[in-house]
Amino acid sequence: MSDAADCPTPSFATVQVQAGFTASAPVPAAVPPIYQSNAFEFESLSHARDLFAHRRDGDVYSRTANPTVAVLEQRVAALEGGIAAVALASGQAAVALTLLALAGRGGHIVAARQLYGGTVDLLEDTLPDWGIETTFVDQDDVDGWRDAVRESTRVFLAETVANPIAQVLDVRRIADIAHAAGVPLVVDNTVATPYLQRPKEFGADVAVHSATKFIGGHGAVLGGVIVDLGTFDFTAAPERWPALSAPSRRLGGQASLADHFAGGSPLIALIKAKYLHDLGPTLSASSAFQLLQGLETLDLRMQRHSASAQLIAEHLRSHPAVAAVHHPGLPTSPWHAASRTYLSRGVPSVFSIELRSAGDPAADFDRVERFISGLRVLRLLANIGDARSIVTHPASMTHSHLSPVQLREAGISSATVRLSIGLEDPADLIADLDRALAAV
Repeated sequence: MSDAADCPTPSFATVQVQAGFTASAPVPAAVPPIYQSNAFEFESLSHARDLFAHRRDGDVYSRTANPTVAVLEQRVAALEGGIAAVALASGQAAVALTLLALAGRGGHIVAARQLYGGTVDLLEDTLPDWGIETTFVDQDDVDGWRDAVRESTRVFLAETVANPIAQVLDVRRIADIAHAAGVPLVVDNTVATPYLQRPKEFGADVAVHSATKFIGGHGAVLGGVIVDLGTFDFTAAPERWPALSAPSRRLGGQASLADHFAGGSPLIALIKAKYLHDLGPTLSASSAFQLLQGLETLDLRMQRHSASAQLIAEHLRSHPAVAAVHHPGLPTSPWHAASRTYLSRGVPSVFSIELRSAGDPAADFDRVERFISGLRVLRLLANIGDARSIVTHPASMTHSHLSPVQLREAGISSATVRLSIGLEDPADLIADLDRALAAV
């Protein structure tokens, strides 16, 4: 396209808007640039028509596609060994849009009880408004997963490492049960990240991430990513996935997404073309840029996170004020063997401890509050995966909407304290925890 210089006598107003920039002019930047633009110029009306009809790839409008965001999508997909990805405004959006796309109207989900509290809220409080029901099972109960399957079941959902108790999922076994039922296994891989585990290698079909956490790593921006791992054949039972197999309105009613995007990812195409387009949980270009900056050091940070967490867990398990340490890196953990299979590069840095209980929830809360008030290095935040070490009380914060029965089934008590170990010197963190524990 021509720029303002082609205008014979451009006025001040024209120059101030258009001078010095021509759309599509290449700049060989070493770092992915921030494409801070709402929209993108088309070569011609025919070019625009083909993009809107999904006959060509390209950028139309940053709500659904942006070049900076695309780099993040491609990079996370490559790290997970997937075939395609979509980046969104938050991890919660990633979970929600994945389930909407897979479950469909009136679908059924089988989900682990040991899920993040916000995900439980979504499953219990919001998705029923869409006619989607969920059956919760203990993630370690193999028969429970199998027995929960219905004719309307469309997806299994679990976390590779659960938050906050750090239970390690037997991905291979649960994936086998899901596939025997003819449905995909979706795993939230936020705590493990692709560095500690690539769930595709164990049979999972879709990985979701809260990129807000370890992928970004600095607690500065929100983001989420959905990765199609390319292992599930949605065409094997097309009647179960009409949004993928029936003629699509987004394609003018002439073809299905499964046919049109054969060889690619019809699932990611559905999420982008329908749910991201219509509901709009868009990741901004500037946020994608910051997440990419964090992603470049993921392996180095995860090594430090993991090593420090192991040291701290080993120290706390013998502390007289601590009744239990829920960390799969400890030989006493019920998930220690699973961690050796599924987390060969290191253990997670998000885990929980149990303070000595006073036997009463109100008294336990008071004891936890005194402990947290004594901390000076660990921060009281509703986050994990930050460069800073974080402490949280799940029962009154992240999982506060769960019933007493749900808390108990998830392994959370009024004396449970979640730790997310950051990048500080572990000796400073141990000293800080010891000082605060002395108060209780």
